[in-house]
Amino acid sequence: MTTAPDDRTPIDPSDAAPSREPQLVEGDCTIPLSADVDPSAWPEPVQALAHAPGSGVRPTRLAELTTLRVGGPVGSYVEATTQSELTEAIREADAAGTPVLVVGGGSNIMASDAGFDGLVIRDARAEVSLVSDSMCGGVEVTATAGTTWDDLVCEAIASQWAGFAPLSGIPGTVGAAPVQNIGAYGAEVAELIASVRAWDRLRNRVVWLALGELGLAYRDSRLKQSLTDAEAGGGRLWGPTGRWVVLDATFAVRQGSLSSRVAYSQLAGALGVELGERVPERELREAVLELRRSKGMVLDDADHDTWSAGSFFTNPILTTAEAERLPADAPRFPVTDHSQVVLGTKEAPVVEGLVKTSAAWLIDHAGFTKGFTVEAGAPAGLSTKHVLALTNRGGATGADLARLRDTVVAGVRERYGITLVPEPVQVGF
Repeated sequence: MTTAPDDRTPIDPSDAAPSREPQLVEGDCTIPLSADVDPSAWPEPVQALAHAPGSGVRPTRLAELTTLRVGGPVGSYVEATTQSELTEAIREADAAGTPVLVVGGGSNIMASDAGFDGLVIRDARAEVSLVSDSMCGGVEVTATAGTTWDDLVCEAIASQWAGFAPLSGIPGTVGAAPVQNIGAYGAEVAELIASVRAWDRLRNRVVWLALGELGLAYRDSRLKQSLTDAEAGGGRLWGPTGRWVVLDATFAVRQGSLSSRVAYSQLAGALGVELGERVPERELREAVLELRRSKGMVLDDADHDTWSAGSFFTNPILTTAEAERLPADAPRFPVTDHSQVVLGTKEAPVVEGLVKTSAAWLIDHAGFTKGFTVEAGAPAGLSTKHVLALTNRGGATGADLARLRDTVVAGVRERYGITLVPEPVQVGF
């Protein structure tokens, strides 16, 4: 078992090479993290990750790198298998004034047909390590940014690192998790994460960002804001990849096989328990995956409902006065502030005067049904299982998806006066 040093001093990537010890597990989540067995005894998927993190195939179009399967030509391309390869590629591109797009799983990108005339970097580093198990009833675990998120969830369940199960099945990589503050079924990564180590493009160095410095909010963070906000980016705009490029993330969680309290009514119903109860993490994961499959939210090449970027629009956050103008049956949820997280418990206080509503409810009640297309036979449409997902029905272009996006946004705005905000990074639009 790999133990990482407990040194939080910012380091230069040239100071130490990252561990090459493979530690991912197969999808059944039954094998705990262990490097005490011969690699030949590991499952085949783990061996593949150990010996060849990258496929060696150079993509020519962004469509090959995104789950929406749209996007035009790729300019230059680098697949980084070490931290130094990743940071040097970014440093050189920034010095030359070349735009940079760092790609993980490609599940949160909507790319235009014009493609990306810059450097596309795929982070192929997939490693998980135990930092410390000396916490009172807890552990600290670090995963590189290129690690597939659901592989980390599987590892956590097998090793009894509690709290990850509600986030099962979310596509993408660890690097995107703190940028988006990914969440599902009543949980957010803000409740698990302790710190992020990132490459700061402004300062050209590796930095540590503690939980309180990440500015985590609903599907938002200081990292994400630096894409489009010059103030957050240190005085400049950075484009589709922000000022801070995540290198790895450290999670502080409790040790145990039981989940956190079930906080989502649909999930509680699927489990046959009351809200607030705890269940085995493995059972919670299976229930979450079943719910996600029913909505087309688990990637499946044969199912066009999964040719998507997941939930395409964020749930709008409204003032109390704005929320009062919605119909009485419109969903209303509290808004929490993770920038004011309570130390020791990671509980975030509720923000007074703000209300979150459901983007899916707004879309549905604005007249957009499951399977909606702008015109008959259009190759882009809403999922047949869930109106919040925009999907490629086969052969769609970025322009087709953009037309569908704009149609839905305009319809909801006309009906409710609310402008929906896309969650995926928009490249080339």
